[in-house]
Amino acid sequence: MKLSHAFLYVTDQDEALDWYTNKLGFEVRADVTMEEVGMRWLTVGPPGQDIQITLMVPGPPPHSEEVGQELKRLLAQGAMNGFIFQTDDCHKTYAELSARGVEFTEPPSERFYGIDAGFRDPFGNPFRLVQPVASPSPAGA
Repeated sequence: MKLSHAFLYVTDQDEALDWYTNKLGFEVRADVTMEEVGMRWLTVGPPGQDIQITLMVPGPPPHSEEVGQELKRLLAQGAMNGFIFQTDDCHKTYAELSARGVEFTEPPSERFYGIDAGFRDPFGNPFRLVQPVASPSPAGA
């Protein structure tokens, strides 16, 4: 098995498409209007990776209007799950993304697991940018 799709809630798919492609540098994987169910299937992903991140608007379908409103409330509070993006150079990637207009909630800092920074998309989804510590060489190598 391998992970093929992950889902993020956004409140505006056009704004999300612009942000994820122009600020993060992702590629569009699918942008299809599914008229039979009244929704847009919009996926993006980092270049060179097979993963498709589906950018979904909370509400019908698949959720009721009531559930959709609750999800939008939680999203605005930053209470939804995000992703951790790995990079070879956290400081360099931080500078590149900042120059493109990504607003960071935390600058790069040293942690036990590596160098870590935090940012959010315009909808409140939280993300981490991590440069992992180099794995120690096995004893005797």
